[in-house]
Amino acid sequence: MGGPPDAASGWGDTQAAAPEELTIARKPQPEGGQAPVVQRVRIRYAKRGPLRFTSHRDFARAFERALRRAGVPIAFSQGFTPHPKISYASAAPTGVASEAEYLEIGLREEVDPGELRAALDAALSPGLDVLEAVVAAGGSLADRIEASRWRIELPEVDPKVLQGTVSAFLAATEVPVERMTKQGRRSFDARAAVMSIDVVSTAETPYGDAGVPCAILELVVRQVTPSVRPDDVLSGLRAVADLEPPVSPRVIRLAQGTLTAQGAIVDPLEADRDGASIGER
Repeated sequence: MGGPPDAASGWGDTQAAAPEELTIARKPQPEGGQAPVVQRVRIRYAKRGPLRFTSHRDFARAFERALRRAGVPIAFSQGFTPHPKISYASAAPTGVASEAEYLEIGLREEVDPGELRAALDAALSPGLDVLEAVVAAGGSLADRIEASRWRIELPEVDPKVLQGTVSAFLAATEVPVERMTKQGRRSFDARAAVMSIDVVSTAETPYGDAGVPCAILELVVRQVTPSVRPDDVLSGLRAVADLEPPVSPRVIRLAQGTLTAQGAIVDPLEADRDGASIGER
């Protein structure tokens, strides 16, 4: 996880090779043009601990450096300023942890997905962890992401108070909130995108102090335009019941994917798997 791969990963003696030497490319990029994409690989990665404050732009730069360090045979676009073939899907906001971030890369030669996962994970900082890599079986990765499941931990909030706030939120037909976007300040409905929202009962105290209450929310939010984020839902809870958490919430994306009729979320890589377990689950 964000460190050197072990011997089982197929990379030989890690003590005899620096991370920069753990490469998987077998052929150099051809001169006089860009090689075509011969394989597409989809990757699930996590943002954990302090690395949750990594912005999407900073992660993109770190990931491109990891591709170079690992010697991944990434394909490039044509033109005067070629760019690596990387497509990101619904990145989590800065400051939010996630166990379910996704991207797709285009490669100019075929690689083993398990080796690719291990090499990229070793090349990234701990906390930016590559969890799984699968060969794309077709279709669009973006089309397989319809909703996200979020967990919001609210230290010093009484769960009973939160339950009453959630009931008021669910009873509302519309909960307008405002947020600054690239197009300026916009008002939108935070209620319509929320498919489910529940106060979770747990015997454990996430912050380790049994004397301090910590209310926990789990919610499923559909992908809409403009997007409704966990902080928008918290703004909605404030609007309907004056909920003001005294401590900054901790937000974690647990999953994202397509929605079933029962409201469950299907992993977007499910259709690409061949039945073998690759990487960590």
